[in-house]
Amino acid sequence: MISYARQTQEEQPDAPPPVEEHIAPAPRVSVQAFCETVETAAAVQSAGEDRRLGKAHLKIQMGGMAAAIEAYRSAPTPNVIVLESDGRNDLLGGLDHLATVCDAGTRVVVIGRINDVTLYRELVRRGVSDYVLAPVGAIDVVRSICNLFSAPEAKAVGRIIAVVGAKGGVGASTISHNVAWAIARDLAMDAVVADLDLAFGTAGLDYNQDPPQGIADAVFSPDRVDTAFIDRLLSKCTDHLSLLAAPATLDRVYDFGTDAFDAVFDTLRSTMPCIVLDVPHQWSGWTKRALIGADDILIVAAPDLANLRNTKNLFDLLKASRPNDRPPLYCLNQVGVPKRPEIAAAEFAKAIESQPVVSIPFEPQIFGSAANNGQMIAEISANHKSIEMFLQIAQRLTGRSETKKQKSSLLSPLIDKLRGR
Repeated sequence: MISYARQTQEEQPDAPPPVEEHIAPAPRVSVQAFCETVETAAAVQSAGEDRRLGKAHLKIQMGGMAAAIEAYRSAPTPNVIVLESDGRNDLLGGLDHLATVCDAGTRVVVIGRINDVTLYRELVRRGVSDYVLAPVGAIDVVRSICNLFSAPEAKAVGRIIAVVGAKGGVGASTISHNVAWAIARDLAMDAVVADLDLAFGTAGLDYNQDPPQGIADAVFSPDRVDTAFIDRLLSKCTDHLSLLAAPATLDRVYDFGTDAFDAVFDTLRSTMPCIVLDVPHQWSGWTKRALIGADDILIVAAPDLANLRNTKNLFDLLKASRPNDRPPLYCLNQVGVPKRPEIAAAEFAKAIESQPVVSIPFEPQIFGSAANNGQMIAEISANHKSIEMFLQIAQRLTGRSETKKQKSSLLSPLIDKLRGR
């Protein structure tokens, strides 16, 4: 459905950016834009560099409606045409003319400057897929194109959260597994943990699972990857939490191309509301792609100089690569190790120019017991202070509040019995 009189962010300079908005990536489609102003052309160009349009093939031309009609007299039309127009009569007449040379199935997005309900109805009648008020920003173009291929009721499906350590041994896997547990248990979201450390992953140990198959079967058989295949590889941990385990064996070398995990992630997006990626501490084409392509990112760091440098480098890279997304989040872990000099959280925040979500204290006894028992912290100690921190991280990453549990009364057993439960 076209969003009539949609206001762009640029029209509301005092409004905060919709940081919690989730826009599902567009599939592999061709997009051609015909712009009238250099400002719109620049916005569309910037949109084409957004991660969510990473699979789309975008071409930009100047000339507006007239250029589009001329271009398609002898050439097939793409999946999506973006048209900029500022004249009401020319727009409707041009659309009628364009319809005579436009292939069936092509979707049209119009960028215009007239906010009028009559025009909106005429556009709907002519089959225009979306109408966006100018001036537009890159995120407006991204949203419009991506939403053409995503049902509004399915917007919550497919949120990918990537968790990575700023340095090896900082406990990023432990944090990611406990945060996923909080997402599933406290936020009541169906979630899956994908352990991407195929050689040394610990998700299977932490959740006390030893599945015969896992993520390696999908990565090494990309042609077989579909919903049914992935479902067979998932190991169920709780009612809401599943695991795509790493083999954690050294019988083969896990060298991957940049797009090795694309098919797995795309399939998970189509079926799971929340996917938590446990990204190993290594720098390669596919780990960089996984981080940049995620909807939200959590960096786990210890309070020392190497972690500070690496966190800063990750922040700078990810902010530059994801200009239309909110910056990554980070948390400090293993804070307060006895006799270890540490960088204070305030100094860390000053260097990163961002506050940590939480600072998790060094608690070797409970974290060690949980790891050795194959349990989450919440299973070891239901009231431990770190549990609330995991929930805070989960809420920030998903944009959801805790699901409130209904209080039972003294009459609940009798009422349930009368209802036949």
